[in-house]
Formats: sequence, structure tokens, C-alpha cells
Amino acid sequence: MIDQITPVILTYNEAPNIGRCLEQLRWARDIVVVDSFSDDDTLAIVSQFPRARIYSRKFDCLENQWNYALTETGIGTEWVLALDADYIATPELNEEIEALDPPRAINGYWVRFAYCVYGRRLRGSGYPPVIVLFRRSQAHYRQDGHAHRVVVSGRMEKLRAIMLHDDRKPMTRWLNSQSLYQRQEVDKLLATDPSQLSWPDWIRKGRVLSPFLALFYCLFINRGILDGKAGLYYGFQRMLAETILSVYLLDHELAQPSDQHDPELEQAAVLSKSEVPSLCKE
Repeated sequence: MIDQITPVILTYNEAPNIGRCLEQLRWARDIVVVDSFSDDDTLAIVSQFPRARIYSRKFDCLENQWNYALTETGIGTEWVLALDADYIATPELNEEIEALDPPRAINGYWVRFAYCVYGRRLRGSGYPPVIVLFRRSQAHYRQDGHAHRVVVSGRMEKLRAIMLHDDRKPMTRWLNSQSLYQRQEVDKLLATDPSQLSWPDWIRKGRVLSPFLALFYCLFINRGILDGKAGLYYGFQRMLAETILSVYLLDHELAQPSDQHDPELEQAAVLSKSEVPSLCKE
């Protein structure tokens, strides 16, 4: 099976992560790295792995970046292993992938994640399972709020082994990213028809409870309190991300003219393009 898989990784200033990611992919005959013009040591590190091919593309959005990676980089295998630079394949996951013999009816596989803080594995997190392995001809990406989703047609299965998520970029990078991500999440919340919102989305739109619920969930439901400083770190990160979202929601509401404070209008409101970067440019 591994002869029919090409790992694909997107990068931008991922020097703290990319080497650890690539170390676990030495089984691959071909690796595609699509870089958004990094100005740190990312490309120097990638160049140390002779089977990795580097493509540079100016970033506009994750949807376009991933679709470019799938269709414009000369991938010759049927299957793709799509990875962020802070994903680390465990030995157990590599062994499971090597042993796969998927029937034609299976077009992709979900994988569960263990979240790590500077190498310290947490008991739980809010990180959802992700489709990382799929037939390239049956997949495309689309933007979803600040994130991206791969859409795979046909039947999916779950892998038993886990992937590690271990992002070691500086805290300042995380804060800058969260500022952008949460503005985009606000855009998505306000643009979505109220009947289509999930109950967590309604809690987030309420602005008050979500930061505290995020901390409670991380520390007590996921038992992060037992992970010591690493668990507290992750819990406060998630609380801060939800707080930023709440502040942006309040900022949007308070910025409206006083005669437009109609609840129905606010539910249907969309942030101005002049205030929020476009999620995806054609």
C-alpha cells in the first residue's frame, strides 16, 4: 500500500515542526511540500530529505492551496496522505497504513489525534478526527470558517492507530493566527442561517459562556487537570481562543448603527470585506 501513497504537506515558517513530521515519512518514495514562501529555515530543513519535492505558491486560502497540491504537483500515486506540518505519524500508524489493502469501495480513512504540548501528550483535547488518507481522484478541498475540509466521495473507514498533533511554533505566532481565525469564525457564524447553527454555535454566539465552558471541558471533561502544566496550557489556550471570538462578536455588534440593533438582522449580518480578509480568492 505505501507504494501507492504520496504524503502532501503545506508549510509556511514551519521550521519548529517540519523536520519531526518528515522524519516519520522516510518510508515514502515521493513527498510533496507546498510552501507559501517561508522566510525561516523551513525549506533548508525540507531540502535535507531528498525524496521531498518543494513547490512554492503564494497563499490565498487553504482551499486553493490544498487543491493546487492535489492537482498541480505531478503526484503519480492513487492515494494521498494529507498532513499539516505539525502532524506526526506514530510508528503504529505507519504500520497500519503499510498493511492496508483497501477494496475499491473504500475511498478514504479517518484518523484520531492525540494532542501534544511540546512533546507532552495530553489525555484528551477538542481536536476532531480528520480524513488524512484518501484516493486523490475522489477528493477536493473546501473552506469552512477558518479551517478547511476535504470532501471525499464514497465510503470511509477509520484507522485504529493515532496521529500526534504537536505544534511548537512560538506563542506569538499562535496569538496572531487566533486573531485571524476567530474573525473568520465570526464571519461564518453571522453569515450562517440560524436554523443551520449547531448548539455549540448558539453558545458561541451568546458570547458569555463559551470561554468558561471551553476551559471546563479541557480541564475536567478531558481530564487536562491531570496533565499538569501542559493541560493548563492547552485549557487556557482554548479559553483564550473563545474569548477572542466573543470580543469580535461584541465588537461587530457595538459597531452597528443604533437603529440596526434588530436581533434578526444581526443573525443574518455578514462582516464587511473591508474588515475581514477574504477566506478564499478565486
